[in-house]
Amino acid sequence: MSVQVLTFGCRLNVFESEVIAREAERAGLTDTIVINSCAVTNEAVAQARQSIRRIKRERPSARIVVTGCAAQTQADMFADMAQVDRVVGNDDKMRGDTWRAARLAFGRAPAFGIGNAEKIAVSDIMAVREMAPHLLDGFARGLPRAFVQVQNGCDHRCTFCIIPYGRGNSRSVPMGAVVDQVRALVERGHAEIVLTGVDLTSYGADLPGAPKLGLLTKQILRHVPDLKRLRISSIDQVEVDRDLLDVIAEDERLMPHLHLSLQSGDDLVLKRMKRRHSRAGAIEFCAQVRRLRPDIALGADIIAGFPTESDEMFARSQDLVEECDLTFLHVFAYSRRPGTPASRMPQVEGEVIKSRARRLREAGQAALKRRLDRELGSRRNVLIESPTQGRTEHFIPVSICGEAPGAVRTLTISGNDGTRLTV
Repeated sequence: MSVQVLTFGCRLNVFESEVIAREAERAGLTDTIVINSCAVTNEAVAQARQSIRRIKRERPSARIVVTGCAAQTQADMFADMAQVDRVVGNDDKMRGDTWRAARLAFGRAPAFGIGNAEKIAVSDIMAVREMAPHLLDGFARGLPRAFVQVQNGCDHRCTFCIIPYGRGNSRSVPMGAVVDQVRALVERGHAEIVLTGVDLTSYGADLPGAPKLGLLTKQILRHVPDLKRLRISSIDQVEVDRDLLDVIAEDERLMPHLHLSLQSGDDLVLKRMKRRHSRAGAIEFCAQVRRLRPDIALGADIIAGFPTESDEMFARSQDLVEECDLTFLHVFAYSRRPGTPASRMPQVEGEVIKSRARRLREAGQAALKRRLDRELGSRRNVLIESPTQGRTEHFIPVSICGEAPGAVRTLTISGNDGTRLTV
């Protein structure tokens, strides 16, 4: 085995892990494991650290490189770990010369005993202003779904979020390069393309003419006619533009599934988070897209236990599940991230946070079950992901048996098992 990449966190990391694997192998690294980490919660950082210790026990001869958002924001902490041979920054990880330098460093030094400063290859992420496209020959695992990175970084400063300090300021890939990437992946057999970014709906603000995400989707669908399915990952609804709404309403190749960054259903909490939408605005946006695409499935991120959140404030978040008719819920138990403004606010007791997160997850499970029940008897176009599972246009999992991955099959839904549809 030459290079293995373990991915934590978001879909953007999934794409970037493919680039890392390619560049590290081209650089000639051998017997190397790369941890592409996430920093969104303390738990995510802890999981990366646990994996590092486990890997070193199981494969003591392997070199371990840590990269990703946690490596960018907490480089010294990872460098202090005896099991770690190198710490690579979030922008640096996408560059071939970074991995060539790692190979040379490994050739000069023993696996243990080098100084922490020599382990660290992390540059100033805030100094990064441009974003080079990374054209992949295809995803290593041969999955029917492929990810295309169109944007990175974030210019907003939500009070709970450490990610801008791990990703830097917002920057975008030019539209022509994105279209070329999508076309290449479609030609290699990927049936579904997912556009990814840290703050996806801020796409294009740094490009000439400031094109928006809606225009990008129109260009992709116009210039790659063989693309079967286009999907967009998590969005900030306040930045959705008219072109994107038009595509949602008019082009069936854009999948009827949106995941929204709602975070809370209480206006005062939203203000303290420095979010840019209101409760009423979130509810109206969901109603608007449902008028445009009545069968659309909506998901959302919601944080439980944000500092100062009272029982009444939490109840308003819980009510959003039904008021927005959400199908998928991604619940974050608030995690205090050092250096963020929210970490200095009055904190909610840990057991209360856990209880609220559990109740939100239960509400999410009930919402998913309601949607599954409504699917009975429907005909859905299912992307076959594996011999045992596919996903509908709405990203709802479907239990199947013996299908060949990569095909899109029209199937009749006969029931569900509480978490997945059955045919």
